[in-house]
Amino acid sequence: MIEKLPLTLPMLDLYGREMCYRFPDELPTDSLRSDGYAVGDLAYWPLRHSFVILYKQNGEEFTRQHIGHIDSGVDIFDGMGDVNVTFELPDE
Repeated sequence: MIEKLPLTLPMLDLYGREMCYRFPDELPTDSLRSDGYAVGDLAYWPLRHSFVILYKQNGEEFTRQHIGHIDSGVDIFDGMGDVNVTFELPDE
């Protein structure tokens, strides 16, 4: 997937806690987990083919494939609403 970067996705602001993009088709998973999440987690929720950026905590636990984590600045999404988000590799 990294070869597709930069990539811009139209993301929905859902539940006041996550930015979400729903892929049209299911993606493969190899390590699903069902537990709580940390603010900044990047995850894939297979039930709705959703890639999510979790920007606020509500204590919920759900089944997901952990993809990565954003260390800082994720609070920028709080109250932003639906928006296009661009993912790119940092300059070296």
